[in-house]
Amino acid sequence: MSAQVIDGRACARALKESVAAAIEQLREGGARTGLATVMVGNGYSSAAYERRLRRLASDLDVAYFPCHLPATVSQDDLVSAVSGLNAAPDVSGILVLRPLPGHISEAAVFQSIDPVKDIEAVHPENAGRLALGVPRYVPSTAASAFHLLDKWLDSVGEDRTAFYHRSLVVVVGRSSNVGKPAVSLACDRQAAVESVDEWASRTGSLGRHTRRADVLIVAAGRPGLIGAEHVSDRAVVIDVGINPRPGPGGRNRMVGDVDYEAVAARVRAITPVPGGVGPVTDVWLLRNTAAAARALSARERNGATLLLSSLELP
Repeated sequence: MSAQVIDGRACARALKESVAAAIEQLREGGARTGLATVMVGNGYSSAAYERRLRRLASDLDVAYFPCHLPATVSQDDLVSAVSGLNAAPDVSGILVLRPLPGHISEAAVFQSIDPVKDIEAVHPENAGRLALGVPRYVPSTAASAFHLLDKWLDSVGEDRTAFYHRSLVVVVGRSSNVGKPAVSLACDRQAAVESVDEWASRTGSLGRHTRRADVLIVAAGRPGLIGAEHVSDRAVVIDVGINPRPGPGGRNRMVGDVDYEAVAARVRAITPVPGGVGPVTDVWLLRNTAAAARALSARERNGATLLLSSLELP
């Protein structure tokens, strides 16, 4: 069996068109759409993500405000930088790039972000709303995984509701930005859901969980963690992993958490790395930035913090 390849780049192009239209509509209404990224140190993955977002913001004519701090920055100074972005009128969305150095408390930094500008839903208020099924924003990577899955179901003529109701979604990885939100999104679709992490591989029990999956979402940060022995031939595999590995000429190449060639020969459908979840994630983050611009504009008009159950863009 040869899997259908779920083309993230094509999906991202279509999504980008709708986001561009929404941003133009906001601009015509006087709302300011601006993205700020906060990067601490010079991590390879963070720097690569920052470059992609910078290019995309330019393509969409979104103001971009990079904040690059040394790896030795104190927690107080980092929180102060975030507070400055909270107050900046041209910034509608704030993204703190991870990982942060060990001496920094992620929770303290995330709690310092204005919840309406918190486009990755890491502030406790937004994380709680997501868990309750009334998100202000859906974290971009988890949202993109399900956006790709939904669009693929449409393309093969599957009814989304019926598919989820009869399916087991297994999420490998329990990070706050991908694994846990993915579990919430699967629950929202009324699928059966199971959550495991890389420790299952150390006890030899990973395959016992993953082989039962109709949908397998892998976000463990372990290259090649999932092989052909971990999947069934009915599975749809969404590989969220982005791991740099040395390539020809000394340049890094990106690989996923899934052994792509081995698994693609067995399953029903699969996302590649690169070219799968990543391109959609970038656009989704700008989509959340535009939604935040609309929320901030409404907050300015109403003079109060909005707690909307949905900030869906047109």
